[in-house]
Amino acid sequence: MNKIWINSLLASIPLLINAPMINAHAMETHMDGNKSPLTIERFNASPALAGTSPRGLKLSPDGKRVTYLVGRADNQSFYDLWQMDVATQKTSILVNADKLAGGELSDEEKARRERQRIYGQGIMEYDWSADSKAVLIPSAGKLYYYSLADKKVTELATDEGFATDARLSPNGRFVSFVRDQNLFVLDLSNNKLQPLTKDGGGAIKNGMAEFVAQEEMSRYTGYWWSDDESKIAFTRVDESDVEQVTRNEIYADGIKLTEQRYPYAGKNNVKIALGVVNIGSKKTIWIDLGKEQDIYLPRVKWLPGSEQLSFQWQSRDQKDLQLRVVSTNKPDSSQVLVTERSKAWINLNKDLYFLEKQNAFIWASERDGYLHLYLYDLNGKVKTQLTQGDWAVDNLEHVDEENGWVYFSGRKDTPTERHLYRVPLMGGEPEKISSRSGMHNAVFAEEKSVYLDYFNSLTQPPQISLHDAVGEKITWVEQNAVVEGHPIFDHSGLWRTPEFNKLKAEDGQTLYSRIFKPVPFDAAKKYPVVVRVYGGPHAQLVTNSWSEQDYFTQYLVQQGFIVFQLDNRGSAHRGTQFEHAIYHHLGKVEVDDQKVGVDYLRSLPYVDGDNIAIYGHSYGGYMALMSLFKAPDYFKAAISGAPVSDWRLYDTHYTERYLGNPVSNKKGYDASSIMPYVKGYQSGLLMYHGMADDNVLFENSTRVYKALQDEGKLFQMIDYPGSKHSMRGEKVRNHLYRSLADFLERQLK
Repeated sequence: MNKIWINSLLASIPLLINAPMINAHAMETHMDGNKSPLTIERFNASPALAGTSPRGLKLSPDGKRVTYLVGRADNQSFYDLWQMDVATQKTSILVNADKLAGGELSDEEKARRERQRIYGQGIMEYDWSADSKAVLIPSAGKLYYYSLADKKVTELATDEGFATDARLSPNGRFVSFVRDQNLFVLDLSNNKLQPLTKDGGGAIKNGMAEFVAQEEMSRYTGYWWSDDESKIAFTRVDESDVEQVTRNEIYADGIKLTEQRYPYAGKNNVKIALGVVNIGSKKTIWIDLGKEQDIYLPRVKWLPGSEQLSFQWQSRDQKDLQLRVVSTNKPDSSQVLVTERSKAWINLNKDLYFLEKQNAFIWASERDGYLHLYLYDLNGKVKTQLTQGDWAVDNLEHVDEENGWVYFSGRKDTPTERHLYRVPLMGGEPEKISSRSGMHNAVFAEEKSVYLDYFNSLTQPPQISLHDAVGEKITWVEQNAVVEGHPIFDHSGLWRTPEFNKLKAEDGQTLYSRIFKPVPFDAAKKYPVVVRVYGGPHAQLVTNSWSEQDYFTQYLVQQGFIVFQLDNRGSAHRGTQFEHAIYHHLGKVEVDDQKVGVDYLRSLPYVDGDNIAIYGHSYGGYMALMSLFKAPDYFKAAISGAPVSDWRLYDTHYTERYLGNPVSNKKGYDASSIMPYVKGYQSGLLMYHGMADDNVLFENSTRVYKALQDEGKLFQMIDYPGSKHSMRGEKVRNHLYRSLADFLERQLK
C-alpha cells in the first residue's frame, strides 16, 4: 500500500461547487414548533419522536385496503396490525397482537430477524391471501389465520416446533413454512400437514437461506411457489465444509457458547443445490447448476406458466452473473439468457420481471456505469434500453402491462433524493410521478396501478398517502403532520436543517456533503465538529431524508457542536466508477475523501479546526479507526462502534466482493486492516461493541484492544453485555449516547 498522502490534497483547500439547496426546506433554519431542548432519554423513549410511523406497508391484492403495522403509544416497539378502507378512508385496528400467543423466538428466527433488521414485539410480519379475504400472521413460532369475513383469528395446526418463513401459496390454498430445517405445507382445505423434505437437520438445511444470502444478498428465504401452486422450488444447503466456530455471546449473567458455521473470507462456503418438489407427488427433481460448485445462488424466480424456473448464478469472485432459465421437464439443460461481467464486481438487485402478455422480461444492469432497466426477449436479446443517463435507478417498482408502463424509483434529478418515475414499456422518455422533494418509497397493489407513497424528508417524518397511476393523491393514510400534539412538536422549533455542498475528490469526482450548524449559531464564534460517517458500500448519509440516526445529531448541535457528513467514494447511488474506487483496497480513498471534507471545514471561519472528531458504527466504526490512526493531524478524537478490524474476520460474500481472495490479494487485505496503523494512534479514542454481536464479531474489537494495550496506548472502551450489532433497547441506547456525548464534551471542549 502507498502510505504517502498526495501532497496537493494535503496542501490545498478543496473546490466548493456552488450548488442550490436540495429544496426550499433545506434553506430554513428550523421547523415550526416549540423550543424545548431535546434530551437523549426523550429520543429513545415512547412515543416515538417521528410520530405515527407505520412499517410493513401493504395494499391488499384487490387494492381495497391499506394495511400496516403501528407501534403502541406506550411501547413504540410493540406492533398491532391496522387497516384503512380505501373507499371510506376510515382507519381501524385489524388484528390486536394480544390475540396471538407471545413467547420466545427460536435462535434461528432471532438470527433471521437480525439479518432482516426486524426489531420489536407483537405482529412483525403478515401475508395477504390472493383473494384479499384473509391474512396469515406468524407469531413466536405459531401461525395464525385471520378471516376478514368473520373477523376471527384461528391458530393453524402446525404441530410441535417453531414455524418460520411462513407464507400463503399464490392462490391461498396452502400455507408453507420451514420447521427443523425442513419444508412443510399445510392444506387449508382439509388441515392436512405434509413434509416436503425430510433430510434436514445438522448441516443440512432445506428451504432456508444461508448466512451470507441473508446478510449480504438480501435473500431471506430458500423457497419459491410456482404460480399454479403445483410446485415449490427450494434450496438445499449443506454447511458441512463451512468452518464451525464457537462464538461467545457474553451476557450480564453468563456466557452463551454458540456453535456457528461462519464462512470467513477465503474459506469454504456452503454447498448449494436447487430442487423443485411437486406438491402432489412429493417427488423432487434437481436442477443442474453446472460443474462449478463453489458458486452463489442469489435469486430464484418462476416464469409465468409455472413450467420454467429462472435462477441467477454468481461466480465466487462475483465478477460474473448469469441469468439462467430451465424447464422443470428438462432439469439438466438450462439456457443462459443474460451474462453480466465486471473487472471489479457485479452488484445484485431484485429487478427481474417476466412479462405475462409477451415473451419478454425486464432486467436491470450497470453495464453502462449506472443501474438502468432493459427490456429483453426470451432468447436473451435486448429489445430496448428503458432508462439511460448519468444517474441510477433504485428499484423496479411495478409493471402495468395493460397500459404499457414501467414504474421505477431512481435518482434522475439528484442523487440526494429518491423519486418515482414511469417509462413506456416499449421505450421512451421517463416521466416523474412524485413531486415533493425528499425520499419516496412506493408500494403498488398487485391488480391495479395504485400505490402507497411512503414519504419523508429532512423536515417531514414519514407519512403515507395513496396515489393513482399518474401520481395524484387519493387520500392520506397517515399524514403525520408536525402540529401541536405531535411528539416532535415541542422540540421542532430547535430542529436544525443542514446546508448541502459539493466538494471534489482527488480524481475529480463530486462528493456530496451536508453540515448542521449549532443551535443557536453565532458566525463570530468557532465551534468543534463531529464528523458522522458510515463510508461503506451500499449506503448513503447525505440525503434529504428523515432518519432516527439524526436525533443524536440534533442533540449535538443543541450542545454547541457542528455535525458534518460526507459520502465518500465507494458509497451508493453514484455509479460504478464512484463505487469501484475502493476495489482491492478498503480504507484508502474513503479516508482521503473524509480528509477533503475536513479541509473544507477548516476553510470555514466558524469552525475550530483543531477540535474535530469522527464517529461511526459498523463500517463507520472501521472508518473512524482508520481516520484517527492514519490521519491524526485531521482528527483529534474518534468514536468507533462495532468496527471490523481485520477483513479476514468477516464473511466471504461481502469481503471478497471488494477485496478478492485473501491469498491472491494478501497485500490488499493487510493494507485494509486496522492493525498496521495502531502505531499511528496518539490519543482520543472511544470504542464500543455489543458482546453478543453475531455480524461483526466481538473479536474485531478485542484485537484492537490488545494491540493498543501492547503498544501502551491509552484509550476508552464500553462493551455491552447481550447486545447485538444494532445496539437495541432503550436502556442500552440511553447509556450509549450519554457516554458518547460525555466523551465528545471532554475531548473537544
